[in-house]
Amino acid sequence: MRVPLDWLSEYCAPALSATELAAALALTGTEVERVEHHGVATPDGFVVGHVLEATKHPDADRLRVCVVEIGDGEPRQIVCGAPNVAAGLTVAVAQPGSVMPDGTRLKKAKLRGQESHGMILSERELAISAEHDGIMVLPGTPAPGTPLAEVIPIGTDVLVLEITPNRPDCLGIYGVAREVHAATGAPLAPEPWAEDPGSLGPLAGVEITNAAGPELNPRFTARIFGGVRVGPSPIWLKARLMAAGMRPISNVVDITNYVMLVTGQPMHAFDLDRVAGRRLNVRRARAGETVETLDGQARTLDPDIVLIEDADGPTSIAGVMGGARSEVSETTSTVLAEVATWNGPNIHETALKLALNSEAASRNAKGLAPEQTLWAQALATRMFRELTGATVSPGTLDLGGDGPAPAKIALRTARIAALLGTEVPRERAAEVLDALGFTTAATPEGLAVTVPPVRRTDVTREVDLIEEIARLAVLGDLPATLPRRSGSGALSARQRLRRRAADLLAGAGLSEVVGWSFAAPDQNARLRLADPAVTLANPMSADHSRLRTTLLGSVLDVAAHNRAQGAERIAIFEMGAVYRPERIAPRAEDVHALALLTGPVRTPTWREPAPPPADVFAAKGVAEVLLDGLGIAWELVPGQALATLHPTRSAVVQVNGHRVGFLAEVHPEVAAAWDLGPGPVAVAAINLDALALPETRQARDLTSFPSLREDLAVVLPDTVSAAELLAVIGAAAGPLLHSADVFDVYRDSARLGAGRYSVAVRLHFRASDRTLTNEEVAVKRGRIIAAVADQLEGTIRA
Repeated sequence: MRVPLDWLSEYCAPALSATELAAALALTGTEVERVEHHGVATPDGFVVGHVLEATKHPDADRLRVCVVEIGDGEPRQIVCGAPNVAAGLTVAVAQPGSVMPDGTRLKKAKLRGQESHGMILSERELAISAEHDGIMVLPGTPAPGTPLAEVIPIGTDVLVLEITPNRPDCLGIYGVAREVHAATGAPLAPEPWAEDPGSLGPLAGVEITNAAGPELNPRFTARIFGGVRVGPSPIWLKARLMAAGMRPISNVVDITNYVMLVTGQPMHAFDLDRVAGRRLNVRRARAGETVETLDGQARTLDPDIVLIEDADGPTSIAGVMGGARSEVSETTSTVLAEVATWNGPNIHETALKLALNSEAASRNAKGLAPEQTLWAQALATRMFRELTGATVSPGTLDLGGDGPAPAKIALRTARIAALLGTEVPRERAAEVLDALGFTTAATPEGLAVTVPPVRRTDVTREVDLIEEIARLAVLGDLPATLPRRSGSGALSARQRLRRRAADLLAGAGLSEVVGWSFAAPDQNARLRLADPAVTLANPMSADHSRLRTTLLGSVLDVAAHNRAQGAERIAIFEMGAVYRPERIAPRAEDVHALALLTGPVRTPTWREPAPPPADVFAAKGVAEVLLDGLGIAWELVPGQALATLHPTRSAVVQVNGHRVGFLAEVHPEVAAAWDLGPGPVAVAAINLDALALPETRQARDLTSFPSLREDLAVVLPDTVSAAELLAVIGAAAGPLLHSADVFDVYRDSARLGAGRYSVAVRLHFRASDRTLTNEEVAVKRGRIIAAVADQLEGTIRA
């Protein structure tokens, strides 16, 4: 919500700068997102001018050469292209050196050979409205040279507030002024709706019924204004609306928006002559029913949506947006002003369903007090009479009446002290609550407090009142003390594992990314996966309506975005939850880590200008870094874990015989769907919640005694994997074998025989207490050769 300070100061004007006021509000519980400036930031050089002459430019048909008196001696020559400029007009002038709202600094100029000493301004150039067809003519008869800021509002600071759902009382500028009054002690002006020029009682000339019932429409009020003259709003009204983020349209529409911004209560103006039968009815929509809203869109409705209809059918969507059929136009002369309250959750659901989040809907969705309807009617009545020349018909149609009787809550002084840990005098507590609009009366135990209608849903208990006192009278004065500690905090085993995993992956040169837990309905299809997934009942958008079942989609999204920005080498990882469509004990979600590499496996250098691409073996390297770094024994089993992956360049990661992840290259069709490729896209994924850090890890002495190296070339059947060979070697060699690594694979059916291939393995032997001898290693070598021949039908290649 945008709150212009020049508008706010009409109701409450503390002697604080914009930033100081923002800090005061933030410290008392009102979230201030930022402070902005709207319009002219520096008013110097903006003055009132009087046009003495306006003649046609000798060399341009659309330009006029004007002589303008600005009150400082000789009149100025200003070239102007507005069609309505003429002698005798009082106008707004920006002199050379002035800084415009968009930051442009004016200079003397020469237009088609004629010097121009400044600019005659339109409303758009001063950010007062979007009007740019002609110059702005100033009201009244201000003297030339008068600073423009003294005549019209040309600039103001704006507080941009984030109003929480429990504070609908702050959805209007007067409500914010009340909060400022309570936070700063600055005087508060009377409520702008305190005097009602209209009258209550029966209203003739229109029939209104409520078929939706009080549950969906607690209160519906209406007044009729005749003799309305539709036209532009005055400059001050346009300026305030623009600063508050709303575009001026006409005096009638602007009045409804102005009233909403002051009171927080939306209202709608019907052209009564265009309301068929002069009859309105509030009801639930029928399935498939349509209505054309003010934005020109045809909206299809369902029975959960409330609408307003006339004798010819639906005319507007209740609480969200009016309809085009009965909107106010230049020919309107009789206005029906409707102010109603609606069921907040229903309006919220309707706005989401129709993707129609209007200013009215955002306020009605918070659940407004029925009493606010007559506040809005009172202020609107005064403005209709003053700005449109209207006459108000006697009476006010009122279906529903006020809300429940005001709640009365007993507030105990002793309870305040018990909860806050500090004494708050009864007089101080009453001062705070009175400033917020509550009514208080002293009692022997403390106060009897009457809750105002606008706080009815927020303040229901004694503790709620204590919260109001705490934020405005206590929290700023509490001493800064550290809490007493009975022990020290510690990470859980799962937290330690996740943090260690993130450190290992980042240390391997991968950048962490964070994707959405929500996925589009078609994501699993794009990943070649089965469709089942958890569908959200109330998604943020259609593209985020399901919970992801794998991290692949979000990581591929990030990779595709970076590739589109020109990145060739991508090395990223994400840690996050994935969700199963059904609950499987002990939980229905797990935290996974997934790494993705594509492009060159290393950064190109002058010695290696074209490094090989990252492939399945790069993914295996990432898995080794992660699992070996966690101290977890693991193994690879050939197989395609998901249809997303390449059928022959993938493997399953197992720990203690259970699958915990995979490493692979992404299926080429999936990579193409994300515009990745043509090279491989390697991925490695591990279910971290399926792992457990070992309780202890034994340190090994690596440097006291030298190692002995042996190289073996073993010819094996094609059905035997290198992993099986390494397992047999490790079992045969025993603890003296420090490491065994494959460093070459050779195939030649002519020399090795059909169906056989050669694997070269480098063995390192080391003892922690002595230097090994060649004889000891020879024994181990013999055992290895025998085990390979016996268990794998392998032979040593000469």
